[in-house]
Amino acid sequence: MAVVKAPQSGKVVLKVQTGINATGSPVFKLRTYANVKSEAADSDIFAVAEGLGSLQQHTLVDIIRQDINNLINQ
Repeated sequence: MAVVKAPQSGKVVLKVQTGINATGSPVFKLRTYANVKSEAADSDIFAVAEGLGSLQQHTLVDIIRQDINNLINQ
């Protein structure tokens, strides 16, 4: 029996720094964009995420891709 991964969809998360707290540590917020096609190329997702990041009021710190898959026992 083999377990097969079946891609479903995904999301892109933009991590932005919104300020600094009282102790001097940075404060981050996450901006999530869902329903990203699983077959989308990483470079394309990165380019779109950078474009969205440039529209943010706060500084873009990180771009995260999260893929959602079903595991099927065959």
